[in-house]
Amino acid sequence: MNMKLIDAKSGFTIDFSRMNITWEDLDGLQAKFDRAVREMAALENGAVKNPDENRKVTHFTDRIAYRQSELFADVQKFAEALKNGQITGCTGKKFDAVIVNGIGGSALGPQLLQFAINGPYWNEKSDAERNGYLKVYFLDNTDSSGLKDALELVDLETTLQLCVSKSGGTQETFNNLTALEKAYAAKNLNYAANACAITMQGSKLDEHAKAAGWLKVFPMAESIGGRTSETSIVGHLPAALAGIDFASFLAGACDMDELTRRSDYRTNPAMMLAAMWYLAGNGKGDRNMVIVPYSDRLVLLSRYLQQLVMESLGKELDLDGNAVYQGLNVFGNKGGTDAHAFIQQLNDGRNDFFATFIEVMHDADAVKLDGDLAMGDYLHGFLYGLSAALEAKQRPVITMEIAAVTTAELGRLIALYERAVAIYAEFININAFHQPGVQAYKLAAKGMLAVREKLFNALTDRPVSGSAEALATLSGQPESVAAVAGWLNRAAANPELYSVEREFSAADGDWIYTVK
Repeated sequence: MNMKLIDAKSGFTIDFSRMNITWEDLDGLQAKFDRAVREMAALENGAVKNPDENRKVTHFTDRIAYRQSELFADVQKFAEALKNGQITGCTGKKFDAVIVNGIGGSALGPQLLQFAINGPYWNEKSDAERNGYLKVYFLDNTDSSGLKDALELVDLETTLQLCVSKSGGTQETFNNLTALEKAYAAKNLNYAANACAITMQGSKLDEHAKAAGWLKVFPMAESIGGRTSETSIVGHLPAALAGIDFASFLAGACDMDELTRRSDYRTNPAMMLAAMWYLAGNGKGDRNMVIVPYSDRLVLLSRYLQQLVMESLGKELDLDGNAVYQGLNVFGNKGGTDAHAFIQQLNDGRNDFFATFIEVMHDADAVKLDGDLAMGDYLHGFLYGLSAALEAKQRPVITMEIAAVTTAELGRLIALYERAVAIYAEFININAFHQPGVQAYKLAAKGMLAVREKLFNALTDRPVSGSAEALATLSGQPESVAAVAGWLNRAAANPELYSVEREFSAADGDWIYTVK
């Protein structure tokens, strides 16, 4: 059965023929398609589509006008001034690198674009080979190893510090900011002269940056969430600093938006994609989504889509307050390599997934092998061989084709999935644009920090020894034995930070701690 949609202008193709779903199945979703058309139009007309936070959702519409905006021009001017040495660092030297300090969408989107367009070895190129644009490093966690690795490579004098946080209060990002400020202070360097920010006006970060006299502060819209921010300034500034044509990226996204606004689901790739997810998973996400791009440059796409899909659709409650426990699991690898990773299970193991294979049609280099076969011919053969093997076992497969790994094509892919996620959310009646589970995790993390504070503040009569259970009781939190044990184990492993030792007790089968 032919279920192939082709955009003749770009060559983008998506084929649902191997999904084991009929047109009759799809026709049965007409009421859901009608709702999606109505609600997506309302979203783009300014309706509040994040009712839990009383926010509009504007990433689809904002990117239409962004290319002609003063903000776009300001970003381009700033990036070119750094490239040409017109804006210099704290000691007057030309900027050579940028550390992008963010988390979630503030890091994943820029990482995906940087890796896909400039490749994995961009930072190893000379300034001339980079045409003066900056090396790009990312901090996206509160892990000191990531910070240490970056600081071992960069010269602080010539490194721009780009801090990205919508609220300005994201703990992981603020931790890295604090550590970087201290690193500059330790070398008697002016951090503010090397720092810029992307944040909401009036946020904690906005106030901090302006009070300290940072080099530049760019505004971010409240109506754009982190995981849908790649076509905004959040994606633009890191791309511009690395010489990536962001206008072309936006053009590709806007082209896909035109295709995915169509009211006829049969000609709308996002409608079809959302419907396939819905029908394959029985409307409850009963099948895992496997994303396999056959391109080394797109290896980060599955990570990007994990956040976009899972944070948007993984919800306990629907819009009416009913417990529905919705979501779609996403995992993936890159084509070719995947055959030596998890394809064995996809082919022979549990039939609990649908796979999406994304093929890049134009080879990056025409590398001939034996006879008239090229390297890309083998990759193509692997993709269709695997598709045929899965199809023979009635295992559902979607295939996509894009012309090449370009900014425009990446824009199309991101816009397609953003729209499909929003449509699927309408199918299942959930809010795709908030993240209460993330907020709950942040609160729980603060609770664990409170356990630590209570533990060490209570143990004033030192040295004191005992099991985790004994020390939890002694510190007045007997219900938190596991958390107390975790803090004591961490403390014992970090003598530079804590004065805690531990010895294993064979009689107890556990550690005995001494807090000094």
